[in-house]
Amino acid sequence: MQKDPKLLLEACVDSVESALAAEQGGAHRLELCDSLADGGTTPSAGMIAAVSSSVRIPVFVIVRPRGGGFVYSAAELDVMRRDVELALRFGAHGIVIGALDGDRRVATGETRSLIAAAQGAPVTFHRAFDLVSDQCAALDALADMGVQRVLTSGGAATAREGAEQIARLVAHAAGRLVVMAGGGIREENVADVVCISSVREIHVRGTRLHGAGDAGYPIALRKPLPADEGAWEETDAGRVAAMLRLGEAAIAARVSR
Repeated sequence: MQKDPKLLLEACVDSVESALAAEQGGAHRLELCDSLADGGTTPSAGMIAAVSSSVRIPVFVIVRPRGGGFVYSAAELDVMRRDVELALRFGAHGIVIGALDGDRRVATGETRSLIAAAQGAPVTFHRAFDLVSDQCAALDALADMGVQRVLTSGGAATAREGAEQIARLVAHAAGRLVVMAGGGIREENVADVVCISSVREIHVRGTRLHGAGDAGYPIALRKPLPADEGAWEETDAGRVAAMLRLGEAAIAARVSR
């Protein structure tokens, strides 16, 4: 691996195969996720261990308990702290987190708690940053907390659209932390993103579709994600109770015939 690359490329991956391909292509670091279609969630311990032992470049693991919004309950934060510790135990070199409060600011206490769980390992704040109401204030808060890196599209849909704002963030950071550009970076716009924003690190997917048309499945097993980016699904106790009651009633009716 280049000791001091002119441009550091972080590849977002969700499998051993993708990790190996990214390394072969020259990636300098990996962000390892699960459920990329949902924006990325915490990968399994087995995946973390397998990827970390298969590549020679650093592996940063996203710690995100679900898709949807970034305001977390106490129970979710407990899971996240445990996942930070487990990720490092299974070979992660760094951690990727992001927690906000109800006013779209960085959740200071929650973020400090996760940084403490990382025990000195480098921490990246992910694109939850793009939802904050004041990016410069958020950058200051994260730098003060010891976060090493922020991933951002400049608050735009893509890094190319937000390149001018990313440039302002790079200037505002003034070397206190790294501003990494990410979000829709492709071959056709990467040069513009780098030149306009002045970043030295970029975050990309770089995937190709595999297996299309091979399986010929007669039914759809995948479920569409919610149209609302901030929404997620949780089990509803009332629905569970209702289905159990209705099922038991059906059995009782059948037996009584």
